[in-house]
Amino acid sequence: MWSPSNAKHYAGQRTQDESHMVPVCLELTAEEKNLAVTDWKRYPFPTAPPVDPFAKIKVDDCGKTKGCFRYGKPGCNAETCDYFLSYRMIGADVEFELSADTDGWVAVGFSSDKKMGGDDVMACVHDDNGRVRIQHFYNVGQWAKEIQRNPARDEEGVFENNRVTCRFKRPVNVPRDETIVDLHLSWYYLFAWGPAIQGSITRHDIDSPPTSERVVSIYKYEDIFMPSAAYQTFSSPFCLLLIVALTFYLLMGTP
Repeated sequence: MWSPSNAKHYAGQRTQDESHMVPVCLELTAEEKNLAVTDWKRYPFPTAPPVDPFAKIKVDDCGKTKGCFRYGKPGCNAETCDYFLSYRMIGADVEFELSADTDGWVAVGFSSDKKMGGDDVMACVHDDNGRVRIQHFYNVGQWAKEIQRNPARDEEGVFENNRVTCRFKRPVNVPRDETIVDLHLSWYYLFAWGPAIQGSITRHDIDSPPTSERVVSIYKYEDIFMPSAAYQTFSSPFCLLLIVALTFYLLMGTP
C-alpha cells in the first residue's frame, strides 16, 4: 500500500488525462527484504487457542449428586463398563454422560415401555473424521430416524481406547414437539450401542439391549448396576430357582 513514508518505493506514472497518479511498486533492495523478514519473525501470526480436554466422568458422584446406570462387569466404571450413563439436573437442563465399549455410537432412549418404537433417542456418534457428534433420533418401529431438531447443547465427545464417550445438556421440557419427551415425567431408559459406517449408526451390538427395570425420575439419583450376560449365570431368577430345586432334590435323596 502506498503511503508518504514508503513513497521512495513507488514511481509516479500519469494516466492519459494526467489527472491521476498511479503508484507503481519498485523492487526492494536486499537490506529492505531482510528487514521485512525480521519484522515477520518478530510478529508471528497468532495461533489457535488450545482445545480443552474432555473431563473424565466421575463415578464417585453416582447415587449422590447424579444418577448412574452401569452395565458390564461387577465394579466397572465409566471407562470399563460395557455401557455407562449418568444424569443430573443443572438448572432447567439435564446433563447426560454416556460411554460404551464401541468405535461407533452410544445412545439412550426414553420410552413409555421397555420396547423399541415411538421413543425419543439421544446418540453420540463417532464419525470417520474422529469427531463425536450428538444426534437426535426418533424410533419408528425398529428403525431410528434422525430428527433435525436437536435439543442437545454444550456438547462434548471423545473417542479414546476404543470407547465413545460424550457429555451434553438438554432442556427438561421442549414444548410443541412430539419427538422430544418431557423429562419432568418418568420414563423407561433404553440403553444401546453399536457400530457406525461413515458416521451413520447401524444395528446395536446385542439382540436385546438392556433397559431400566422401572421408570426413571431425573429427580432421584441412584447408582444402578446391571450385570452383562457373561455375569448373569447365577444371578437370574430362573437360575436361582433351579439351584434351589436341585439342592432340595439332593437333600431329599432317593428312597
